[in-house]
Amino acid sequence: MRLLSFDFEHDKKRARASMAFVLIGLLIFPFVAQNFGNSWVRIVDMALLYIMLALGLNIVVGFAGLLDLGYIAFFAVGAYMTGLLASPQFAALLESVVYAYPVLGEWLVAVMGPEIRETGIHLSVWLIVPLAAATAGFFGALLGAPTLKLRGDYLAIVTLGFGEIIRIFMNNLNDPINFTNGPQGINLIDPIRIFGVSLGGEAGSKATVMIGSYGMPSVNAYYFLFLALCAAVVFVTARLQHSRLGRAWVAIREDEIAAKAMGINTRNVKLLAFTMGASFGGVAGAMFASFQGFVSPESFSLTESIVVLAMVVLGGIGHIPGVILGGLILAALPEVLRHTAEPVQMALFGKVLIESEVIRQLLYGGALVGVMLNKPAGLWPAPKHEDRPDAAEVNKAETFPVA
Repeated sequence: MRLLSFDFEHDKKRARASMAFVLIGLLIFPFVAQNFGNSWVRIVDMALLYIMLALGLNIVVGFAGLLDLGYIAFFAVGAYMTGLLASPQFAALLESVVYAYPVLGEWLVAVMGPEIRETGIHLSVWLIVPLAAATAGFFGALLGAPTLKLRGDYLAIVTLGFGEIIRIFMNNLNDPINFTNGPQGINLIDPIRIFGVSLGGEAGSKATVMIGSYGMPSVNAYYFLFLALCAAVVFVTARLQHSRLGRAWVAIREDEIAAKAMGINTRNVKLLAFTMGASFGGVAGAMFASFQGFVSPESFSLTESIVVLAMVVLGGIGHIPGVILGGLILAALPEVLRHTAEPVQMALFGKVLIESEVIRQLLYGGALVGVMLNKPAGLWPAPKHEDRPDAAEVNKAETFPVA
């Protein structure tokens, strides 16, 4: 990645030029890609959601060095909270409460109004997002509290179990009180609205978003929203990385015993890593539910957790630009292979030898193995000076010792 540099501390001019180049490319991308169909923009929309997830997991794995295989659970918490509070699902929940606990159910109807029994709750997603972040953060702390003394494989097994517990709960919380609608999932989730404009497009508009007299495809509108949210997450995580808290996370990752000896409260710092990382997962989950309009337990399997972890490792653990690159590649690569595997076979052999669904995962896995064999530190590893003083700083400290 020598063509681009985002090292504002050591090379501001090149970093600003790289930032401007990337920004211009991101802004014009959807207008170019839509000429080849909306599916390509939608693929990048999903990639941006996964980048948000990967940046949140990077706090836990990359900064603090805590292996988390259940991170997708926080994504599920945010998605299902949006499904419950921005769809007719709350009416089904209220009906099951009235049936199982008549007194409580009637009291809820009296408090919330009889119309809620028919239509459910339809809160704005901008009210749901902070709730999703707070709830996911709470579950992150709940996961972190009993695992503070665990490391390595033991921590991975516990977090893996936590992720599966959440998925199984989502799959079975439909009786006796119907919170999640079980394996059928929650549908008819409201699209995101900004200043009254629906990013899903109004009824009859064929998914076209009208801003004044200008219309754009719904996937383009979501693209710009997710891009803005990713930029906000990058800004927050970068500030965290270079803060006192971020240095404490790196110290724990490098040597927890030494960090504790230097006076770092490792318990609180680890809990903050789990909580902050989980909150980003909750926000991404809320966006995912509103974008898809549907959530079900199949979207939050262990495979998804492993994919998000692979994004962090493949891009470069602890390096924000690397994580973004890893998230973009791994989120988009399967879909690109889906669209290209069969045409390439037709061009080479004149017929389709293996269906794209079969060969896609083979190529995907082979690409991961090949990259990690040749780039074990990731495609864009963190520069050494991000984690520890470089040689110039060490020599300067030796030349001018502190009295």
